[in-house]
Amino acid sequence: MAYDLDRLIAGDDAPAARFPAPWPRPAGGIDAVSPALDLAVFSGQHALHAVDAAGTLRWQVRHACWAPSCLSLHDSYQEYADSTEHRHPDSGSCWISADGSTVWAHVRTPLPDDVNSEFDEEWLVLDGVDGRILGRASTDTAAAGHHVPSPDPGQMGLSVGEGQDGVPLLWGRWDGARLAVNRIGDDDRCLIDVSPCGTRFLTVAHGQGELAIHSLPDGVVAHEVVADDRLPPHPQAPSEPEEEPFWDYQCGFVDESTVIASTG
Repeated sequence: MAYDLDRLIAGDDAPAARFPAPWPRPAGGIDAVSPALDLAVFSGQHALHAVDAAGTLRWQVRHACWAPSCLSLHDSYQEYADSTEHRHPDSGSCWISADGSTVWAHVRTPLPDDVNSEFDEEWLVLDGVDGRILGRASTDTAAAGHHVPSPDPGQMGLSVGEGQDGVPLLWGRWDGARLAVNRIGDDDRCLIDVSPCGTRFLTVAHGQGELAIHSLPDGVVAHEVVADDRLPPHPQAPSEPEEEPFWDYQCGFVDESTVIASTG
């Protein structure tokens, strides 16, 4: 379900659009809805499905299964619906560009027509109308990532949480012919949000000690707030708390000069 925020704040909680999902919620990843509310793209364990509001399949892109021990290219969810090894795998993610022209997707490869059968993770740029693959690049990652959109339809961020191994931060640029991907930082920053003008982005450090604003496209830190220096302890915390204050991951830009950030 997609909601109009102004209507929601005014008390109208009716969805602006509904899209029937092609598989149960636990079997899907992070999905996206087009700006015009005429298309939803669902990321699943084995494929991307683009559907309209009636649930009609516009296009699909099959890819290697996200289940770690599965080596199959599935045709449908029903093939593994009752399989225990497919119960809680990653399922990738996708996002639709700001103008609705392209879909960005983090998938596991190979794809059905690939000559190379080695397993990898790739970032795809797809035509929003028919699902044609326009560009692709290896992410050199080992976990499903989530997209952080930019107001520029030719740019997109991808943050990949690899647990104790770090948080690769990728920034993609699509110029209509080529997908260029930059890996920013030392895999120690979780990408949270992009500013409304698209010239800066917000991160929380992997250890959650620092909140930072970076410039684009170079990723240089323009401003940083260290939790130990700036955050007072919770009013109900003991006089000698066992843990220092830290930044949480629910943060974002309100406008160009204001950020709301949560703490723990």
